[in-house]
Amino acid sequence: MLYFARWKIALIALVVAAGVLATLPNFFSAKTVESWPDFLPKSQMVLGLDLQGGAYLLYEIDQPDYIQKRFKTLVGDIRASLREQPRIGYTGLGVQGESAQVRIRDLDRLEDARERLAELVNPLVSSVFGGQQVDEFDFEMTDDGLVRFTYTDEGLSQRMQSIVEQSIEVIRRRVDELGTTEPNIQRQGSDRILVEAPGENDPERLKDLVGQTAQLTFHMVDTSMSGDQAMQSRPPAGTVVMMSVDDPPIPYLLEESPLLTGEDLVDAQVTFDQRNNEPVVNFRFNTSGARKFSVVTQQNVGSPFAIVLDEEVISAPVIREPITGGSGQISGNFTVDGANDLSVLLRAGALPAKLTVIEERSIGPGLGADSIEAGKLASMIAGAAVVIFMLLSYGRFGLIADIALAANIFLIFGALTILQATLTLPGIAGIVLTIGMAVDANVLIFERIREEARAGRSAISAIDAGYKRALGTIVDANVTTLIAALILFQLGSGPVRGFAVTLAIGIFTTVFSAFTFSRMMVALWVRHRRPSKLPI
Repeated sequence: MLYFARWKIALIALVVAAGVLATLPNFFSAKTVESWPDFLPKSQMVLGLDLQGGAYLLYEIDQPDYIQKRFKTLVGDIRASLREQPRIGYTGLGVQGESAQVRIRDLDRLEDARERLAELVNPLVSSVFGGQQVDEFDFEMTDDGLVRFTYTDEGLSQRMQSIVEQSIEVIRRRVDELGTTEPNIQRQGSDRILVEAPGENDPERLKDLVGQTAQLTFHMVDTSMSGDQAMQSRPPAGTVVMMSVDDPPIPYLLEESPLLTGEDLVDAQVTFDQRNNEPVVNFRFNTSGARKFSVVTQQNVGSPFAIVLDEEVISAPVIREPITGGSGQISGNFTVDGANDLSVLLRAGALPAKLTVIEERSIGPGLGADSIEAGKLASMIAGAAVVIFMLLSYGRFGLIADIALAANIFLIFGALTILQATLTLPGIAGIVLTIGMAVDANVLIFERIREEARAGRSAISAIDAGYKRALGTIVDANVTTLIAALILFQLGSGPVRGFAVTLAIGIFTTVFSAFTFSRMMVALWVRHRRPSKLPI
């Protein structure tokens, strides 16, 4: 146990040196580190929201708004189904409260209508309910021809789960586009999403970017009447009036069913219009979208079509010629930031439902600086207390344990830096806790060595036996702590995960520094001094 080959000594020294080198950039400013030679490490630790400030947003899915939009889509599906040949006469089609309903005029064809409309209950495969199929809607038909669709509890629950998961992915892509370091985006409860963006210095922009639905659609403009006339009278069936983003806004009468949606886009980039040097957004369709766009523009040359974002008309150009290249341009008096944000939204995709901010916090860097200073002070006090205790209790062996403790701290910070794990205030608490735990293994080993020496063993034999017999206890203690850390990481969120990460890293570095590194130093001391009596 006390023999170390030269290559082992070199390897252990190399690991400790790597930890020191990886930690070194954290003691200097980012500007200073950038000026270092390329062969030196330049990565610095990622600080969490509570240490460097940033934006904290808690969103809630707007369930009533989603239900109303879903029922409007269902109304379109009902209309299309009943208009299939042979057509079935109907009246009163629309959304009534929290249901979509229609009345079949021809009572002799109720069974035909039932057969067609029953397909719209939309079966869903639910992981929540044991992988069984659940219907999104309840479908009822009375003898007088009234048909009503309402949401099932299971169907709505499944939809909300799917919406939250999809929204998290969309938000993650949007925040990543901003370049925010290590954002924390996670689900809370059944219909809430937490967004933490450390280092984000413009929370309002983040809120606007995250919360915007960004539903891009392309509609043909209905020229049978003007938008103003449609607002004053009842618009034709299958059309809808939408306002433009102009000031003052201009009403447009559009076909309700979109020709294309943002799902057909594959890219969106900011460029500048060569005619007026204004920022615009160029977009490109996928193969399917390009084919559909080509067909639509060929069939509607001379007709206007509208580009709609979140139910607002951005522009309504006239199709001068067929557009077969699968690309287009969105212009609308954008600022550079506005055009860039729009391109980010289009690339990231649309949110499946509207999000409402229910909690918002902006944490300044000053508060984070105070937390860091408090953490430094706590670490120094804890470290000094442990160093003094070990020196008083174990003398020269205590000094070896203190050197191993210093190596352990460098290894922890080095690992956090290399892995780019986010360091939070609870993470600092985990490091402080690790400082206390780090010497625990040494205490076990040294006490075992004392017992062996008191039993009459020689100095070298007592040291060797002490390390051998303490190993099992050290491994068991650290494995149980690691299990607790893994459970905390798996079930916890945000700050709890930060604590679990630093604790888990600290367990590995502690075993290495306390058992391997300190044992090597003890072995080198024994080889050099050949003691007949233990200084412990």
